[in-house]
Amino acid sequence: MNAIRRTLLAAALGSLLGVAGAENKFDYCLLCHGAAANGNAGIRAPKLAGMEPWYLTRQLENFAAGIRGTPGDDGSGHEMGPVGLRVKQEGTLADAVTFVGGLPPVRPVVTIAGDAKHGKQLYAACASCHGVKGAGNAQLQAPALAARSDWYLVTQLKNFQAGLRGADERDTYGAQMRAVVTSLPDEKAIADVVAYINTL
Repeated sequence: MNAIRRTLLAAALGSLLGVAGAENKFDYCLLCHGAAANGNAGIRAPKLAGMEPWYLTRQLENFAAGIRGTPGDDGSGHEMGPVGLRVKQEGTLADAVTFVGGLPPVRPVVTIAGDAKHGKQLYAACASCHGVKGAGNAQLQAPALAARSDWYLVTQLKNFQAGLRGADERDTYGAQMRAVVTSLPDEKAIADVVAYINTL
């Protein structure tokens, strides 16, 4: 973990533990996830603004329960574990979700180059759950993919493939994703499908 990320995480956890300085009790989220929680690629903290409350809730609960973020190679997941656990223990998880999910979303800068035309073909397997326009589907518990941090989508697809995410037996939806990502044979295919998602 680089020094900047360590400093930001320490500041976030300090705020979480009640150190004065934040106007809103959840402003510590913005230390890593950027202004209005629209992401900070420099420290690999994804955009959260505009994300579905049910999805944010599930992920924080997963971090708190150790369903997500426990494998040794998932550095970012390890950082979110204490945050999820704290809001769960304090009974403030719903308030945190309301705060972060209610911030005004901004479309992120494109950082992934790929063959979007090829990616469109690959995305057909994703569309059945996430929608043809990447808008998500609450009934299927599939979050929106459009207008998300593209580098983060790439990271998570790789994490699903490597078993860093979705391998815990309690993670039903993660297991579904692990099964689907097997259709992406290599890093180029991952970049291509994310390049297509960037067009949605």
